[in-house]
Amino acid sequence: PPAVPSPPPGPPARGSLGLHRAYLRSPLGLLRLGQLVLGAAFWVTVAAHKYEGAAHFALFAAVLVWLLTLALFGLSLLGRWALVPWLGSRWLLTNLVHDLALGVGLYAAATGIMGYKAGRKSYCNLPGYSQQCLYGAYLSASICGGIAACLYLFSGLYCLSRRCRDQRDII
Repeated sequence: PPAVPSPPPGPPARGSLGLHRAYLRSPLGLLRLGQLVLGAAFWVTVAAHKYEGAAHFALFAAVLVWLLTLALFGLSLLGRWALVPWLGSRWLLTNLVHDLALGVGLYAAATGIMGYKAGRKSYCNLPGYSQQCLYGAYLSASICGGIAACLYLFSGLYCLSRRCRDQRDII
């Protein structure tokens, strides 16, 4: 009798989802948490107040970088970066480019925009000014953006130092 062909092998079984605690305690994990908190403070501060002109770009940049950071943090925390096509095998380089090009670049631009807008609204900080004053909101967003840009610079330098030491993992 003819032999019955065996079914093709299925995909490898995946383990249960668990937190990658070593990443959470690493310098990169702690920097990511700070970036997420300060990034959220930046865009919530801008979005909660009336904004116009270049503040639209600042808000777009902050939300874009925040969402990408959230994705990097989530995949790294779950240890599932291998699921990302092409980038998963280059996860350290992906984090490096994200931090230095997107994080520092876009947050520096957004901080500059909000700092400029705060300077343009500084007259309303005077006692007795009766109209709604956006100076505090713009200044707060500018400070949060500046600190976030510094955190992205630190995490980018951390990834760069690991890369220069010929290490391939983010931890």
